Amino acid sequence: MAKDDTSQYSMDDLIAMRERGDYVPTRPDAPTFEPDEEFWQNARLVTPKNKATISLRIDAEVLEWFKAQGKGHLTRMNTVLRSYVEAHKQQPKPPGGQR
Repeated sequence: MAKDDTSQYSMDDLIAMRERGDYVPTRPDAPTFEPDEEFWQNARLVTPKNKATISLRIDAEVLEWFKAQGKGHLTRMNTVLRSYVEAHKQQPKPPGGQR
């Protein structure tokens, strides 16, 4: 991830950084938008519907490796699993449905 990539931060993180006076890079071509009263009256909370909360038993070494990569380890784990799923969707299922 690029050093100036702010996608690794939550909105609260970015606001706190700005309030502390930390540099939060903005692309020169980024559009500006000041939400007005009408925006907030029509705003709605959207929660992703395709995520499931589970309990997963995983090797401690694997979990520690992902955690050592920094904030967002669960998202990275999901990305790895997603890429595995996408790669295997292309392959025909063997007899009995097991891989």
